[in-house]
Amino acid sequence: MDIVALNEKIKKESAFIDILFNEIGKVIVGQRAMVERLVVGLLGNGHILLEGVPGLAKTLAIKTLASAMKAKFQRIQFTPDLLPADLIGTQIYNQRDGNFLIRKGPIFSNFILADEINRAPAKVQSALLEAMQERQVTIGEHTFKLDEPFLVLATQNPIEQEGTYPLPEAQVDRFMLKVKIDYPSREEELKIMRQNIRGDGLSVNQVISPEDILRARNLIHEVYIDEKIEKYILDIVFATRNPKQFGLSNLADLISYGASPRATINLALGAKAMAFIKRRGYVIPEDVRAICFDVLRHRIAVTYEAEAEELTSENIIQEILNRIEVP
Repeated sequence: MDIVALNEKIKKESAFIDILFNEIGKVIVGQRAMVERLVVGLLGNGHILLEGVPGLAKTLAIKTLASAMKAKFQRIQFTPDLLPADLIGTQIYNQRDGNFLIRKGPIFSNFILADEINRAPAKVQSALLEAMQERQVTIGEHTFKLDEPFLVLATQNPIEQEGTYPLPEAQVDRFMLKVKIDYPSREEELKIMRQNIRGDGLSVNQVISPEDILRARNLIHEVYIDEKIEKYILDIVFATRNPKQFGLSNLADLISYGASPRATINLALGAKAMAFIKRRGYVIPEDVRAICFDVLRHRIAVTYEAEAEELTSENIIQEILNRIEVP
């Protein structure tokens, strides 16, 4: 494989990434890591779960990303009384000719913002699950393929649990990334305040098309990943399942169950997407480490012992990264 030629090809084809970041940066102040992860999910064809307290621009970031693309966007506010038909659509009886007509729901878009996803009951979650995994929707006897790109960007509030439903583990595992968002810095918040009190209507231009994303997705598969880095990814994932084999006996009683094979796939895809964003044709260990927390934090279940010691899945991931040898 000609790495130099591949690197030049990726550098040329990824030029739109900088344009996209600049356009999003008109509206979103700071939060570079969050915006990068949104683009990683877009390029890696994976869904994203955003978690953060209210007011951290989760919804705004997703809406801005959709506005920067020539793509269809729908925001769905998840509530306890939401029905599957409100999401995917339903059949309507036509009295005139005695037939049923299909009325498609808001799921038939490129970007779905599932706001406060954990407020919807199990029936709605199961309807969303088919769309997320199979990229299709079934209404009655009819099955419809969803347009590409199709991306579910879900938000949840970690501090308010009243009137919420825990997301099924099978659904959580289908999110490529779980991104945690923190407060902006003092300087960033000053800029946010000034930007909002001026009352300027900041508009986002459509700078990329769905075809650009689909082309980039195909190119990401060409990004070179060395066998040593593949082994590094496997070591990280297997350490979450059998920590004793990797000299991490102290974690054995803290992990209820480890990451699934989807974690391995998404770590590799996410690392390739990170390399593409950095305009490189090859993956380096830092790409894996950069995306590791977002891929694994929702795929590792901690035991009661870990909770008693106030340890989270992130503490476990950090310990694994500290101990696994970097190639």
